[in-house]
Amino acid sequence: MMTNISKVALSLTLAAFITACGEKPKPEAQDQVSADFQCKQENILAPTWTCIPDVPGYYAGVGVAEKSAAGIAHMRRVALMNGRSDLAQQIQTQVKDKVEGFTRATGNGSAETVDKVTTAVTKQVAKVDLKSSKMVNMWQAPSGAIYMLVTVPQSEVNKEVKDAVKTSFKNDEALWQQFQAKQALEQLDKEFPTE
Repeated sequence: MMTNISKVALSLTLAAFITACGEKPKPEAQDQVSADFQCKQENILAPTWTCIPDVPGYYAGVGVAEKSAAGIAHMRRVALMNGRSDLAQQIQTQVKDKVEGFTRATGNGSAETVDKVTTAVTKQVAKVDLKSSKMVNMWQAPSGAIYMLVTVPQSEVNKEVKDAVKTSFKNDEALWQQFQAKQALEQLDKEFPTE
């Protein structure tokens, strides 16, 4: 997948270079290029989700499996595993950012406290079981490689995160008293909606 991203980045860089050497495009032409984005994998048009995995209400990731003599069933398992790995990395990054924002917004202590809570929650979320993740789409490239869109509901992950945040704060009595403030609970619901 990284090689495909590298190819796309190289193609965009070359296109920008060639455009810069030519006449200045009209503003309408620039708007049209961004509106006409087309996802390409292996130099052919591919479903947009293979480039930008985005499913409202879900964390979404793409898993790729190269063509294998072991067969399509093996390739599907590999793609699903890679998709889940992509999901786990995305979730950990987003959760870390949201928890840091939450702890600072609610006024819960120094940078040390923020780091302590963030670390505890990140470790807990790393254990979040992705069993509820599932394949929602699949595409086979000309090379035989398969691309798999894998999702997990944001509400399920957010519930696990909220529970981990509460547990982390309960481990420190002073923080727990600050956390129980209405502002903190409202901010937690805002950052991690479960409805």
